[in-house]
Amino acid sequence: MLISNPNPNYVSYFSQPASMFHRQYIAVRRFILDGLTADQVAKETGFTASTVYSLVRDFKASVDTGTEDPFFKENTKFGRPPVDRNKEVEEKVINLRKKYYSVPDIQIAMDAIGESLTVYAIEKILDDAGFAKMPRRNRDFREAVKSIPLKTEKAPTAAKLDMEQDDYSDYFSSERAGLLLFIPIIIKYGIDKAILESRYPETSDISRLSSVLSFLALKLTDVKRYSADDIWCMDRGTGLFAGLTVLPKTAWFSSYSSRVTRNMNVEFLKRMRSIWQNNDMLSDTVNLDFTAIPYWGDDEPLENNWSGKRNKALQAIQSVLAQDPDSGLLIYGDTTIRHDRQDDAVLEFLDFYHSDNKLNKSLKYLIFDSKFTTYKNLSNLNQKGIRFITIRRRSKTLVAHINSIDDKEFKKIAVAKANNKHRVVTCFEEKGELRDYEGTVRQVYIKDNGRQKPAILITNDFDISLENLIHKYSHRWLIETDISEHIDFFHLNLNSSGIVVKVDFDLTMTILAHNLYRLICYEYARYGFKHFEAQTMFDRLISGSGYIGTTQRHVCVNLKKKRNHTQMLEVMPQFSDLVVPWLNNATIEFRSSSTT
Repeated sequence: MLISNPNPNYVSYFSQPASMFHRQYIAVRRFILDGLTADQVAKETGFTASTVYSLVRDFKASVDTGTEDPFFKENTKFGRPPVDRNKEVEEKVINLRKKYYSVPDIQIAMDAIGESLTVYAIEKILDDAGFAKMPRRNRDFREAVKSIPLKTEKAPTAAKLDMEQDDYSDYFSSERAGLLLFIPIIIKYGIDKAILESRYPETSDISRLSSVLSFLALKLTDVKRYSADDIWCMDRGTGLFAGLTVLPKTAWFSSYSSRVTRNMNVEFLKRMRSIWQNNDMLSDTVNLDFTAIPYWGDDEPLENNWSGKRNKALQAIQSVLAQDPDSGLLIYGDTTIRHDRQDDAVLEFLDFYHSDNKLNKSLKYLIFDSKFTTYKNLSNLNQKGIRFITIRRRSKTLVAHINSIDDKEFKKIAVAKANNKHRVVTCFEEKGELRDYEGTVRQVYIKDNGRQKPAILITNDFDISLENLIHKYSHRWLIETDISEHIDFFHLNLNSSGIVVKVDFDLTMTILAHNLYRLICYEYARYGFKHFEAQTMFDRLISGSGYIGTTQRHVCVNLKKKRNHTQMLEVMPQFSDLVVPWLNNATIEFRSSSTT
């Protein structure tokens, strides 16, 4: 070539063209511009005369039609296209970064207001504005950032989702795309139908199902502080979960919950219990316990209740929870408990359990602690044929009696624990009598229980073996674990929220969210997820961003790569034929992206 020639001849470049396109250009130029004949041009360029005529004909046709130049084509530009330097868009992106929002968060917020930007485009704008790359942020910092209201932008209004397009032209990013993994679980167990059949309110713009799913979307994620116009109500992925464009604003949540009554919550809990029972997910035992939901205001005449979380009595709303110890499902909750009727909470639960079928004999055992009810109500349970297991309150006389029993009469029992481990306790049993209780009870004295004084179990079941009796009561601690989980993950008593929600409705939504996490753990039980807590399951599987594409009959969720997505890709295909009624009867497909 010319560059490698040590003695280049520049004249020969024009007189003796080597390239075919160059020769064709010289031939046409000599014929048209210089006026040579076809034979003369053919002799100079090496073409035949007929070829020269063809070249001239094609050249004239190209010029007449106005197509691209036949000889001189513009160079193809490689690489990413230039960023659209829209000043208004740039200001929005910069304002979000000034509030410490990451590039994915900025992309989600811009998608919500109709300004679709790629990650590269956002990074380019921030780089040109002089912003350095953000350091890695921990969870607490991210939560604090997301609690800052986006005053620079007006959050879009929630509306029914429009899925009329035939292609994936509606393609957007979501920080909580993993939330959509709950949709097949909701449909499989008919929870969506139970919501539709309930008497919860609805509006002309937002249906009953979308309303409840909007509350549920917040409970299932790690959003702990609901500030006005925050990123959570601009994420189109959480809106899609509820069948909406985006979730409603904070004012709507408060207004909606104010229309919910206690009877609505009870009716819904009954429908949920029927679902669990029809799926053989309930055992013959229920654990009962109280929990205090603190209140920090000044204008509510609330009573003081003991808070185990804060280890003191404070102004709080007393509530009761009922849990199945085998499945871990919560089947009942009530925040209307007052001191004057606290002892009757166990009888109110029985009325709830048997309200649909008075002859239902599936419930046999109730397990609770010593202060849950009175001995008189224990007698009522015994007359109703309900067996109970609880702790008797210690007295000096009773402790002295236990200490007087010869150690040789105590029996050592191995109590099963997690991971196939056991703990050895020392037990002695005998019959006893209680004040206001008709008949005798079975008393079990337990030493080596981790406390200085012995524990005293009492029950009206004289047939169950001592080992099974102790094992059954040990499962009562599971409900205390669930209560702690509700406080920590489901933010049951978090009062820094900008949303004012009725406590009883909030507890009902917490119960539903807890049960959904239990159900999704069952779906992944073969991978060892069955006993995972909600926070662990959220971190392992649900937490994750991705890109979502929707068509008229299909939703495709591309989740960003995570360690446990291999199990997700094995479990979710079984739901590929399920249609989502609130998403235009579309099917939903989950994929794992090749990037993190």
